[in-house]
Amino acid sequence: MSEIITPALVSLDEPLGTDKRAVIDALAARVAATGRASDAAALAADAWKREQTDETGLPGGIAIPHAKSPAVREATLAFARLKPGVDFGAEDGPADLVFLIAAPDTAAEEHLAVLSRLARAFMRPDFTAGLRAAATPSDVVALVQDAVSDTPAPAAAAAAPTATTTELVVDGRPARIVAVTACATGIAHTFMAADALTAAGKELGIDLVVEPQGSSGYKALPQQVIDQADAVIFAVDVDVRDEQRFAGKPVVRVPVKKGIEHPKVLIDEAVSAVGNPIAPRVSGNADTAAAARAAGGSTSLGGSVKRALLTGVSYMIPFVAGGGLLIALGFLLGGYEIAFDADKILGASTLWNLGDTSLIVYLGAVLFKIGALSFGFLVPALAGYIAYGLADRPGIAPGFVAGAVASFMGAGFLGGIVGGLLAGLAAWWLNSLDVPRWLRGLMPVVIIPLLASIFASGLMLLVLGGPIAWLTTVLNDWLSGLTGAGVIVLGIILGLMMCFDLGGPVNKVAYGFATANLAAGIAGDTRYLEIMAAVMAAGMVPPLAMALASTVLDRKLFTEPERENGKAAWLLGAAFISEGAIPFAAADVFRVIPAMMLGGAVTGALSMALGVTSKAPHGGVFVFFAIDNFWLWLLSIAVGTVVAAFAVVALKRFARRRPVEAVSSGAQSVPTATVTA
Repeated sequence: MSEIITPALVSLDEPLGTDKRAVIDALAARVAATGRASDAAALAADAWKREQTDETGLPGGIAIPHAKSPAVREATLAFARLKPGVDFGAEDGPADLVFLIAAPDTAAEEHLAVLSRLARAFMRPDFTAGLRAAATPSDVVALVQDAVSDTPAPAAAAAAPTATTTELVVDGRPARIVAVTACATGIAHTFMAADALTAAGKELGIDLVVEPQGSSGYKALPQQVIDQADAVIFAVDVDVRDEQRFAGKPVVRVPVKKGIEHPKVLIDEAVSAVGNPIAPRVSGNADTAAAARAAGGSTSLGGSVKRALLTGVSYMIPFVAGGGLLIALGFLLGGYEIAFDADKILGASTLWNLGDTSLIVYLGAVLFKIGALSFGFLVPALAGYIAYGLADRPGIAPGFVAGAVASFMGAGFLGGIVGGLLAGLAAWWLNSLDVPRWLRGLMPVVIIPLLASIFASGLMLLVLGGPIAWLTTVLNDWLSGLTGAGVIVLGIILGLMMCFDLGGPVNKVAYGFATANLAAGIAGDTRYLEIMAAVMAAGMVPPLAMALASTVLDRKLFTEPERENGKAAWLLGAAFISEGAIPFAAADVFRVIPAMMLGGAVTGALSMALGVTSKAPHGGVFVFFAIDNFWLWLLSIAVGTVVAAFAVVALKRFARRRPVEAVSSGAQSVPTATVTA
């Protein structure tokens, strides 16, 4: 790998302009003049686009404009020491030390790792002091090369950790915090925020561990460390990878730059959230997610496949929810016949020339068509994000293609699952190959998508698609033929699954099964519409039941924060947001969850037995217009809610927690408790 900076890329005390755009343009021109970028204007435009998204000025007179750009030929740093400084948006004033970090859009991991080490060096006072004192460009180059070398530079003398303040103590010990940092490019802010939080945690005397999720990859925190943490800090500009590992933890979620500028404030907020029952929490049930996270910590193929399936379902649901609601609105405006007339109406009419079509019907056709097109992404999105869960970004394209093939062959969501797994495993294997350095940049954008698509989609077309389509037809015929007790048993099973973990993996499987087949239901197979209605009704029971129990039936059994949560749970339950019951379940899982499952089973069975149908996948009572036999559906929910509420009250009254003898665990004794009648 060539040197990442040379004297020709260094500007010391030269006038480059009076604003940050001029400085970025000047540094981009230096990169292009050395042959490291093909187009100075294109590089400057990419860096400026990043700057407009989030200013790159940092405390201490530092600025790090940066970008991944196709105009960059090799990873490069250009440096300017400015007199006077230029405003890059930092709270403490202008920047006099400016690094332009330029990375190719297909940068190899070794380049990204070098840039990440440089970003961490910015947090060292000795490094910035050396840059300000440098007499020649060669001095700057030597400082930078030392900072990015594989051998860590000696750390500057740091202040001794202070004693932990009483505000940062949990259960008589220093607070335990875990954090994740990530920015859009994954180069600079990610690692600077990680180091700032680590230093602040050390200074405050708490136990803080950070997981930087950068472009060069990341090392996941041990699951035991996450489980033992009191709270979580997400200083991120992008989605947290494998966020379900942190489910149920109190969370402070801020842009990554806040982690650099105000790390102590974030730590204070995280510790304050520990004892706050209404503080935001990472979505998912704390108890059931613990098992999922334990499995997630495993590197086994089975654990990876499980996480990938849940990832696919999670990313698929927005397509279904948005599309389903649009279809329901289309039915509301245009009537149910709009499903057969929408294409004809949209082909013959426009907003300015409606012809014989009324405006209301035309708008109904528009909404229905948008929803139907959204539904068309259901199987490709499922497959694409299953592949993403296995192989990260290189798996997305082959996964989407395999999903499209599954749709083409009529293999449905089962075909999407198989196609996504094939594409993801193929992409993962290709990505694990040790290829020559010159080929690494092409692997994620050309080689992996090409070969994985040929493998997965070819296998679907030539071998697997037909049998899976046949199996899908058999399943559809079986469901359509269910009568009497079979229908009720199916409703019971779906109700139990929806209430088992309140938005967790089991809940998602039941909901994914219902939504994945909603398109078939809208096309005419009413059994799938009955399944959708039963799933949504059962999912509404937990928050409604806890609201009824905590605000009406027996308030004294619940704490004041729980009673406040109960007031909010009325609305959450009415809107089909099962997570409204999580605060109650997290505090008393062995009495709340069984009661909720009992009520959900009753509601699921009643809804299926009464033949209620729903053409909307989400929205609760607010999509009443898309639910046939709406009043019978409400009756099903009401009965299940009352059953669950009385059950949880009875369990809280008569199945009390009884402490038992401590269980020895090494040198410590761990007190435990059981629930007994």
